[in-house]
Amino acid sequence: MKVAARWRGWLGGLLLAAAAGASAQEPIRLGMIDGLSGPFANAGEAVTRNLRLAIERINARGGVKTAEGARPMELVTFDSKGNVDESLIQLRALTDKRIPFVLQGNSSAVAGALVSAINRHNARQPDARVLFLNYSAVDPSLTNENCSFWHFRFDASADMRMQALTEVIRQDQSVRKVYLIDQDYSFGHQVSRSAREMLAARRPDIQIVGDEFHPIGKIKDFAPYIAKIKASGADAVITGNWGNDLTLMVKAAREGGLQAKFYTFYGNGLGAPAAMGDAGVGRVLAVAEWHPNVGGAASDAFYQQFRARYPEPKDDYVHLRMQMMVEMLARAIEQAGSTDAVKVAGALENMRYVNQFHEATVRADDHQVLQPLYVSVMERQGGAVRFDNEGSGYGFRTVRKLKAAQTTLPTTCRMERP
Repeated sequence: MKVAARWRGWLGGLLLAAAAGASAQEPIRLGMIDGLSGPFANAGEAVTRNLRLAIERINARGGVKTAEGARPMELVTFDSKGNVDESLIQLRALTDKRIPFVLQGNSSAVAGALVSAINRHNARQPDARVLFLNYSAVDPSLTNENCSFWHFRFDASADMRMQALTEVIRQDQSVRKVYLIDQDYSFGHQVSRSAREMLAARRPDIQIVGDEFHPIGKIKDFAPYIAKIKASGADAVITGNWGNDLTLMVKAAREGGLQAKFYTFYGNGLGAPAAMGDAGVGRVLAVAEWHPNVGGAASDAFYQQFRARYPEPKDDYVHLRMQMMVEMLARAIEQAGSTDAVKVAGALENMRYVNQFHEATVRADDHQVLQPLYVSVMERQGGAVRFDNEGSGYGFRTVRKLKAAQTTLPTTCRMERP
């Protein structure tokens, strides 16, 4: 790919120049706490790739401008093994290293524990406060009753994502019976509640024929669950499952001959399209802030840059929000003139991110990022689906784009400010 080769050469040259100019300055370290081993290691590794590319892009243009001169960014990873207790141990290791920024997202249970621990840490050690940037933990409580001045969420909440999915279901008259299946923790229960409430408001004619929770990260064979879904007569499944739990479930759905549509939060990557194969065409839907087939030269270039950096098909899982998060953090540090948590948080509040294919705003009231959402459906590569996922031969086509105003929900946050 000529574009990819040119981009690699351009980036390599800029990285060398930037390294020479910024080598004397201590890097601004970002500490990522996420599962890099265990059942959800694939999700943690996907995050790492996105964050590294965003950091490389910033460093390639000279780093972050500060009063002391330009400083490079550096990613430091901490393996939480996907569980709360280990995440808190890793947070202590991170703060001991005086790293000012905590990045996490895969697990709302972990995010909730981190928010509480960071609140305590920042109260006890005001000279070593940290800021928590959340790229994927979507439990609505994190920007409502459990909101924190020290926490910013760059993903849409579960309620915002469900708002988008149920808007599509509202117009899909083929859906009459819905089965809800989710992971058995705070996020999964919130997805179930949101689905029930929003379906009742938009499609009161729909019958919910199942509402089931399964242990997170422990099910190896979803065939019994698929058999129950088939027996229920459901013509649609709504799930917030992510990582290996989603991949194994859609694989079992294909093998079990389940004909229902899947309305998912994360069905567009981490092996799910390949696992479903032809059985998912026209029937697996996902919601996200962006996908590779959004269209337009700028969106295409963004995706092609990622693929040039990570050419292996297994590495193809691109998150605009994670790269946007790092860009906004760099700008906030420059505006604040400091890595001080209070000053950077103040700069992030009400910040707008605008490029040629996306626009987002940080709501100061609760630190929730507001942005458009796309609901897309799985199709064979070709036509409108120019880019497939993970070399599977299947990609996603936009079904509905919802503007930020259409997914923005009120907040109950009563934020305590330092």
